[in-house]
Amino acid sequence: MTSERAPEAQAESDRSFAALLDRATVRTPEGRRLLGPMSMAIRKGEHWAVLGPNGAGKTTLLRLLGAERHPSAGSVTVLGARVGLSDLRLLRSRVGVVSHAVADRLPPSATALGVVLTGGRGVLAPWWASPNEADRVRGSQILAALGCAGLIDRAFGSCSQGERQRVLLARSLFVEHPLLLLDEPCAGVDLPGREALVLALTALARSANSPTTVHVSHTLEELPPTTSHALLLREGETVAAGPIEEVMTERLLERCFGLAISLNHEDGRWTARASPSW
Repeated sequence: MTSERAPEAQAESDRSFAALLDRATVRTPEGRRLLGPMSMAIRKGEHWAVLGPNGAGKTTLLRLLGAERHPSAGSVTVLGARVGLSDLRLLRSRVGVVSHAVADRLPPSATALGVVLTGGRGVLAPWWASPNEADRVRGSQILAALGCAGLIDRAFGSCSQGERQRVLLARSLFVEHPLLLLDEPCAGVDLPGREALVLALTALARSANSPTTVHVSHTLEELPPTTSHALLLREGETVAAGPIEEVMTERLLERCFGLAISLNHEDGRWTARASPSW
């Protein structure tokens, strides 16, 4: 048991984890359970997919990992900091987030480069970022690495959904975050945009000093081949969690989504469809 180990041994163990959840539970003020009790460990350098139907608790889990919500019971430790017992402003600054919630709060008139530069100070408007020339060069280089060199001077609001998601990814990479949370980054993105984002996430995972990632998705097709682990959620409870080859099975996906599923795995990419027997 964790409680039986010496503090030095516990601290050494915690340094190898990006996140630890111990019987974490989230309830609404009315007492309705949204998630848990959940226990899981995410090691540094792992790349997790979180899958499940609507209402499964995926967004609630991301809010815990992003220190945006406290557990109602149990404990959540992110990057060595216990949620509820640590400076959450400092912890949030170490966690990158790619989410529609962030995109909706950014000024549409800002250029793509301006949006990227807001990541340096964690602000939501370019005029608060106070970048220097070195910042602009770095931001331009990150956009170019994600295939967005042609977007540098384009207004964020005029970018396609897929382009915006890659700009948001560049924003999160402007500062090296040890943990990166991806909240349905391919939602509303067309096929070319999805594939461009998958390529960008694959390159990121294979780069030096790659962040640990947690990728929430409704579909398997948007998961990059570098995904190492998977968590299946249903009605706030864990159906299965572990290495992706062990979790991504037709039997477990059927338990998670409540319908017969035909699964295919080719060149590191996963696809799924409802079985003809459904």
